[in-house]
Amino acid sequence: MLAEDSVLLREGLVGLLNRCGHQVVSAVGDAQALIAAVEEHDPDIVVTDVRMPPGFQDEGLYAAVRLREKLPTLPVLVVSQYVQRTYAAELLDSGDGSGVGYLLKDRVGQVEEFVEALHEVANGGTVVDPEVVRQLLRRRRDPLEQLTPREREVLALIAEGKSNGAIAKDLVVSEAAIGKHIGNILTKLDLPPTDTTHRRVLAVLAYLRA
Repeated sequence: MLAEDSVLLREGLVGLLNRCGHQVVSAVGDAQALIAAVEEHDPDIVVTDVRMPPGFQDEGLYAAVRLREKLPTLPVLVVSQYVQRTYAAELLDSGDGSGVGYLLKDRVGQVEEFVEALHEVANGGTVVDPEVVRQLLRRRRDPLEQLTPREREVLALIAEGKSNGAIAKDLVVSEAAIGKHIGNILTKLDLPPTDTTHRRVLAVLAYLRA
């Protein structure tokens, strides 16, 4: 089962897998189609990109995480151009951690490497690109360590349930300055691009866990 939004790359991977003796039961270009195709075909392994329509953010990886929640033994190999840290750790922790992989496209230098990783994951192994490991380890440090003292102060007041206006009054600064601080906090915590209210909640959770 293959999910890749680029038509040329998708068709190229289909041809490669067929030449290597594998049958691609379905090749799709978006995350919703991926989930539907898995339900229909019950594949031996899913190979998916991360960025897909409609938002081209983390739809493919998010779909992979949801599939592993429903089917913990479904082997999933993510092949992407970059590390999406928001859901990468969740994917690698899914099930019992077996039958899962995350490779960067520019580090899969040879066809043999890709096919070998595919076989490893399909057989229940775990294959993780060293760069993915490095970034996840960095992510698992104190998530607040990148914040300035003022940003930590603002986040603490958000955790108390205060509005931007109330925080500005407490710190004797403009509300625009508080908005800028909050924007910096959300960016530094690498929170997923959802609505601002939801991101504030996620920021508070990061503060409480630290």
